[in-house]
Amino acid sequence: MPDVGDLVTARLVVDPYDETTHASLAVTAPDGTVSMPVTTTADGGQTWTAPLTYTAAGVWLLRWAVSGTGASVEAQQVGVAPAPATIGDVRSYATTTQLANFLHAAPPLDAVKLLERATDLLDSDFLKAAVYDVDADGMPTDPVVAEAFAEAVCAQVEFWGEVGEETDISGPLQGVTIGSVNLQFGAGDNRSSPDYYAPKLIRALKSIPAEKLRWIAFTGGC
Repeated sequence: MPDVGDLVTARLVVDPYDETTHASLAVTAPDGTVSMPVTTTADGGQTWTAPLTYTAAGVWLLRWAVSGTGASVEAQQVGVAPAPATIGDVRSYATTTQLANFLHAAPPLDAVKLLERATDLLDSDFLKAAVYDVDADGMPTDPVVAEAFAEAVCAQVEFWGEVGEETDISGPLQGVTIGSVNLQFGAGDNRSSPDYYAPKLIRALKSIPAEKLRWIAFTGGC
């Protein structure tokens, strides 16, 4: 699968063909913009090529139209992935280096994505019930809190590596106790349980001294 920014050569082989064969290419970008790259042939009309740069992530449509001998229409959809993100591009409580040290192993190649999603999980399912010092970007300023948050998201990524990230479908937190505070969100049958979260994540949050992170009890729907 190509990434954003990749320069590729679109290619079409026509059969039958002769000197009357001509192929054109219409390229529709994910936003609906249509372009017509220059097509050329080096073998008398059998093989046609065109340079193409994927400038956006999403699904691209390549539509070849052949006239003359071998007249036909061929369409191809191409999925283009976003350019790989760096940790500086996303909101994350841990770096990939911290994750590698936590795992005592090389991190997965999609570590940046997983750390971002684990950070979002921590924010949405736990930290809306917490009060702590933050900077202008909403990141913890106390090193003890920052270290615990980093450990928590690394633990969740490790947990997903065992059970699969696809388990993240059940909804918000339901029934975790940290100290004297009962955190209970969600309603109905579609609920996640404490077993859904990495046990080490819970322990990392419980390790933060009460004077550095204060919990506000939530019980019931959110």
